[in-house]
Amino acid sequence: MDRIEISGLRAFGRHGVLPEERENGQHFLVDLALECDLSMAAESDDLADTVDYDALSRRIVEEIGATRFDLIEALAGHLAGVVLGEPRVAAVEVRVAKPEVRMPVDDVAVVLRRHRAGGRAGP
Repeated sequence: MDRIEISGLRAFGRHGVLPEERENGQHFLVDLALECDLSMAAESDDLADTVDYDALSRRIVEEIGATRFDLIEALAGHLAGVVLGEPRVAAVEVRVAKPEVRMPVDDVAVVLRRHRAGGRAGP
């Protein structure tokens, strides 16, 4: 299976368990790896034969700002569902990081993979 990789999407959101995370918000970094058949696009050189990763990236940024979750695991799951809404995507790996986390670490992230199963997203 071919892949489209989108790295370093940065968006502001109000996700987190702590009240100050939800009130003040923070930035999130998202990486996506979309598994899809890119053979038609490679032959046709036509945007209609692939996933419009510009539009998808903008949608992901909007979703981060428009939704609220306590856990980044839930945010990642939601974003995976958004990506799997693209009919050409068979599976997706989503990495959501909180670079501004208040812990003595550089970064905290979750990574999950979801695939289309029977027309629905599944583990």
